[in-house]
Amino acid sequence: MSRKPLLAFVAVMALLCAVAAVLGRVYPPAADPLGDTPRVILWAWERPEDLRLVAADRAGVAFLAGTVTLRGAEAILRPRMQPLQVAEGAWLMAVTRIEVDAGTSPLLSEEQQRTAAASIAGSANLRGVRAVQVDFDATVSQRQFYRSLLEDLRARLPEGMPLSMTALASWCMGDRWIDGLPVDEAVPMLFQMGPDGPDARRLLERNRDFRLPVCQLSIGVATDEPLPARPPGRRTYIFHPRSWDRAAADDAIAEAKRWR
Repeated sequence: MSRKPLLAFVAVMALLCAVAAVLGRVYPPAADPLGDTPRVILWAWERPEDLRLVAADRAGVAFLAGTVTLRGAEAILRPRMQPLQVAEGAWLMAVTRIEVDAGTSPLLSEEQQRTAAASIAGSANLRGVRAVQVDFDATVSQRQFYRSLLEDLRARLPEGMPLSMTALASWCMGDRWIDGLPVDEAVPMLFQMGPDGPDARRLLERNRDFRLPVCQLSIGVATDEPLPARPPGRRTYIFHPRSWDRAAADDAIAEAKRWR
């Protein structure tokens, strides 16, 4: 083979590799550092929830433990106000939602970050909690604050306790800012996706995967927004827009198990 065709061949192969990297890789997913975590987890949000109807060996429960609101110089914790009941021995994950006050922009100071991290770390001490999750739709200007918060939170958690975060679909498709965060998983939220929805759906329909290994372990779905395609072998978090009842829980768990 002459030098010119050889160089052209190498260039084409390099281009194909670059395209493949952008689109994501083909299944299977990355190795899961949370291998003993339930494969199906029901999100229990801020509403009365009686999940005693779900046996501990069928699904875990990720419950909203509190909401931290960033307002001015403050990080204000509002603990869960609604009752939550679970089956004996249920696997529990404490979720903290972070919100930004619409009227008073946060300073995003180091002190505010430390206060928020301490509040979230406190959820690890709730009875039966086996893991902690943070839910924050951080904007570009809030990302460094969020990174510092997660680093601080990781240091405060008991050794070996899993740390999870939710992730916008765009964070897992081409925006690498979450790469290297001190979390065990980032859960791509495949519902209420807004402008990211069409791109995420096309990616899944083509049997492609999210770029970052931390996004290849789990998915977040909702009972009222079915997906046309789903990555197999993922831990599945399921959101229900109302309080869970037996029929909704049974249907959601059965559907998630079919994806495996």
